[in-house]
Amino acid sequence: MRPRAQAAPALAPDIRPDQSVELLKELHILTREGRLNQDSRRKLKQVYHLFQFVEKLLEELPADADITLADHGAGKSYLGFIIYDLFFKARDTGHIYGIETRTELVQKSRDLASRLGFGRMAFLNLSVAASASSAELPPRIDVVTALHACDTATDDAIAFGLQKQARFMVLVPCCQAEVASCLREHKALSLARTPLAELWRHPLHTRELGSQITNVLRCLYLEARGYQVTVTELVGWEHSLKNELIIARYTGQKKRSAADRLRAILEEFGLQSLIGVRFQLS
Repeated sequence: MRPRAQAAPALAPDIRPDQSVELLKELHILTREGRLNQDSRRKLKQVYHLFQFVEKLLEELPADADITLADHGAGKSYLGFIIYDLFFKARDTGHIYGIETRTELVQKSRDLASRLGFGRMAFLNLSVAASASSAELPPRIDVVTALHACDTATDDAIAFGLQKQARFMVLVPCCQAEVASCLREHKALSLARTPLAELWRHPLHTRELGSQITNVLRCLYLEARGYQVTVTELVGWEHSLKNELIIARYTGQKKRSAADRLRAILEEFGLQSLIGVRFQLS
């Protein structure tokens, strides 16, 4: 009597049915036996949550468009691989560029893309700032993502998106230190000038307020450059202070009022030195 063939193990309910199990194993989200542990289940849930936002934007683009997406600070490229597997793989066109400064991670991502046959993924060993002038990237990019690009790397990603005329930007800022440093430098003068300086008198408040101001300035800057901006929260992520999600959609309607408010905030907090450095205002 022939032994009955064993049925393939059912996918965990957390995994999308169109998701490559082999990819999840290669990313060490699934074990070799196809199981999820507690840590990997949380990681997958986080990436899927962010993918849902990106997917909606990609679906707004024409169905036959040769979509380009640049993922800054790609790291191990979890997000890039998931986007390719769930959206780009089913299409005949489109390209994802993972941009990362750590050489070993770039090479690992290249090797993995080759093993999986993800032929329209490229991984570039570049900083966010250097990628804007790199010949390895096309002159236009439809979607720019930057997940936890540290400090001013998020601003570099915004500058990249503006230069590449991006239709959408999806940003999760991280470790904003530049504005906090400026606030700290002029703290004594500010305390003498206005009672509002009490908002950043203590070091912890300086850091927190610096992060808040930074993201407010970024949103105003994007609106001044013709983008509609939505700010929301990534629920369930590990870093409670680094889960602000900024989604920018290009409309072409530049808001002069946003530029005026941006200038006013820079002046109020003594940050005029950032004009022309972080914020190109005409």
